Amino acid sequence: MLIDEQFSTLVHDIALLNSLGVQLVLVHGARPQIEKRLQQQNIQCHYEDDIRITDESTLPSVIEAIGSSRVEIEAQLSMGLANSPMHGASIRVVSGNMITARPIGVRKGIDFAHTGIVRSIDKEAILNHLTKNTIVLVSPLGYSPTGEVFNLRSEDVAMSVAKTLHAEKLIYLTDSDGIIDKENNLLQELTLNQAEKLLKNNKLNSQTTEYSLRNAMSACDAGVKRCHLINRHIDGALLLELFSRDGLGTLITSELFEGTRQACLEDIGGILELIAPLEQQGVLVRRSREQLELEIEHFIVTERDGMVVACASYYPYVHEHIAELACLAVHDQYLNQGRGDSLLNFIERKASQNNIQKLFVLTTQSAHWFLERKFIAAEFNNLPIKKRSLYNYQRNSKIFIKNIK
Repeated sequence: MLIDEQFSTLVHDIALLNSLGVQLVLVHGARPQIEKRLQQQNIQCHYEDDIRITDESTLPSVIEAIGSSRVEIEAQLSMGLANSPMHGASIRVVSGNMITARPIGVRKGIDFAHTGIVRSIDKEAILNHLTKNTIVLVSPLGYSPTGEVFNLRSEDVAMSVAKTLHAEKLIYLTDSDGIIDKENNLLQELTLNQAEKLLKNNKLNSQTTEYSLRNAMSACDAGVKRCHLINRHIDGALLLELFSRDGLGTLITSELFEGTRQACLEDIGGILELIAPLEQQGVLVRRSREQLELEIEHFIVTERDGMVVACASYYPYVHEHIAELACLAVHDQYLNQGRGDSLLNFIERKASQNNIQKLFVLTTQSAHWFLERKFIAAEFNNLPIKKRSLYNYQRNSKIFIKNIK
């Protein structure tokens, strides 16, 4: 990012996060800078499994390039952010010997010499700086207790720091939009199980992306709540990923980012907010908060990152082996993405477990949606006896039934 001058725009986002009290550890790389210095000195680069072999002739250039990059980053973080809301902001940044490393050693008969792996992170030192609202800048160099210097892979350093600190988030700024599947679609979120299957069954868009994904999975396994892979070439990508619900890259998490479940009392506010526009349009029958509280056990919700984005209700008539599907609603931002189908499938499975053989719906404006999902038009007499007494003739809802067994 330093070479293509993108870091100057990222500095604004970092300054804003710092001003909000977000504790930041920045881990920088220096591969392009190292290669440039080696070319200037006519020293050939050697890689094995995408890892640089740092021998005695290479190490001085590696140290110089990484040190120069660190100084440049510190200089840009120290600049006043003119012509921005952060003008005059003071950003403190600190770096140092916070990584103890050891050599990779010999692999497949190849000696990696001064290329190393992280042995430990000075957690106390980093946390001490973070509590003072200081940005900690970590370089991909590690030191041994005997004074040796090792060239480290920045992705590994970032993962190790995140694990040690039990960080809330680990963010990789990459050259791609995130994880892309075989159909060239961006995968916006992945659980650890989904990521594992993807690695087994799918060739990812780049070796670097695969490496970052594996590191993200390892970090999540170690307790980091969320890991993000975002495109460094997009201006404002960091803030968009952090402060918009859907972000713009790929989120990897050990927690369920989105799921369908039984509703609880805490969901009532979200359900009311979701169904209010449809009630105003006459699509749904109006429900009061009190009514929802009484009937909450009948509701199913789809929750996305703490927000109710879809809901439906399920009323079984057990003795007649039939159940009503009602109040099916999906948030405007998530229409036509399969969430209505997911709710329907969830309720059909629930009905089958209760020995329900048919589902029925009453609708005034969504007949086509249900017909496309194998519901068929039915008559008033097909309704359960109790439901017939509650039928609202003024709404004149159409009746549709689906056999599920």
